[in-house]
Amino acid sequence: MNKPTVNVFNVKRNLASIGLVLFLWVMQNNAFAEVELSPLFSNNMVLQQKAKVALWGKSTPKKEVKITTTWNQKIKKVFADANGDWKVNIVTPKFGGPYNIIFDDGEKLILENILIGEVWVCSGQSNMEMPLAGWGKTDNYKQEIANAKYPNIRLLKVEKSTSTQELSKAKFNKKWQVCSPETVEDFSAVAYFFARNIQQHHDIPIGLIQTAYSGTPAQSWVSGASLKQMPDYAEIVNEVSIKSDSPKDSHIPTVLYNAMIHPLIPYGIRGVIWYQGESNDKKALQYKTLFPLLINDWRSNWTNKNFPFYYVQLANFTEVGKEPSESTWAELREAQLQTLKLKNTGMAVAIDLGEAKDIHPKNKQDVGLRLALIARSKIYKEKIPYSGPIYKSFKTKGREIEISFKHTNGGLESKGAEQLTGFAVAGADKKFYWADAKIIDDKIVVSSNDVKNPIAVRYAWANNPVCNLYNRAGLPASPFRTDNWDGITQ
Repeated sequence: MNKPTVNVFNVKRNLASIGLVLFLWVMQNNAFAEVELSPLFSNNMVLQQKAKVALWGKSTPKKEVKITTTWNQKIKKVFADANGDWKVNIVTPKFGGPYNIIFDDGEKLILENILIGEVWVCSGQSNMEMPLAGWGKTDNYKQEIANAKYPNIRLLKVEKSTSTQELSKAKFNKKWQVCSPETVEDFSAVAYFFARNIQQHHDIPIGLIQTAYSGTPAQSWVSGASLKQMPDYAEIVNEVSIKSDSPKDSHIPTVLYNAMIHPLIPYGIRGVIWYQGESNDKKALQYKTLFPLLINDWRSNWTNKNFPFYYVQLANFTEVGKEPSESTWAELREAQLQTLKLKNTGMAVAIDLGEAKDIHPKNKQDVGLRLALIARSKIYKEKIPYSGPIYKSFKTKGREIEISFKHTNGGLESKGAEQLTGFAVAGADKKFYWADAKIIDDKIVVSSNDVKNPIAVRYAWANNPVCNLYNRAGLPASPFRTDNWDGITQ
């Protein structure tokens, strides 16, 4: 009887096929052999204190993930879904640290040097993006960088990117960094000086998430669901939403929200600081609706309808005008001023911090300080002035108009000169003339020989006004007007 012939080649091929199948099976079932975290979570991060904060990531589908937090040694358990995704909420204590968090799905991943404190999202356009060194070079930047030894300030910078669709992951050049001369020089100067001032007065860790993009308008930072409520944007939002790409044009509505804000949600935060508006100056009237919409949009999507939102009013810029005139930047500042009607907002006036020939003024120290004053007063309950004079009301008295203010804080003063500057009045013809202004108690009385029957007052109403009204706390008054006449913006 003949023995069967063995085809060695076929045997080897079959064994190879079996081996490939086994390899693929092992790879599939061990794709997440170690827990994979959102890039928001890393060593050196800050978690929001006294809050229920979310942690999320990936593991093997249907596998149990155990999370141990060393501040209380408690273990939270969660099962990954069919796609391997998981999310869990943990409760954080009062500020402190450093702590570790251990993630265990059979293999352990340990995050170390975690602080519990306050987390701030720092967003807007170039004046928020502007770094201490690099292209920014703030005042005294070399010494500021050398002195930036604040290990309880932590920094995380989102890469600039766009998307027509809401993304689940943002892009980061680096993970969370401990603030030091080596890490701070390319970070937002405004954000750093804000955190530094708080840190100097309160021993509390601060986490800063910089997500800013130069030259961008507010509509790029709003979600499609909210932005399409505005008739001006409904059609373009629908057009953008059917695409799936990363356009080069960062001015396209929603594309920065999708790529640079949505992936951060629901990371636990204390609030937002914001410096933007230059790119919306031609549509300042629209900004009166758009800016509050942005704030409410972010609060709603973070499911925290009252988190603090503090912002910088546009600084002075361009040439000084000789006569009173209309101004797009003044109208944008008015839109920012009116946004204070929203709860838990605050505005840092920067009308004295700008430069005529540089849209990126170098004094970011005082910008950060004024933002920090708001936080120190409203959040940390310091009994300190945090705002310059804000227009309240006016009364006409013959040829004079009397103006009342909030936030006078010990009285009003004309900084650097005896004479108040920056005021103009108009009659029924709506033509403005420079006015004489004098301080009487906590009020300003203005008049002009050119206007017999004044009915309206404007202060610092120009792109780059010459103005000097302050309170005794040394904080400048916000530009304002008493009229509601049509402006020059849409």
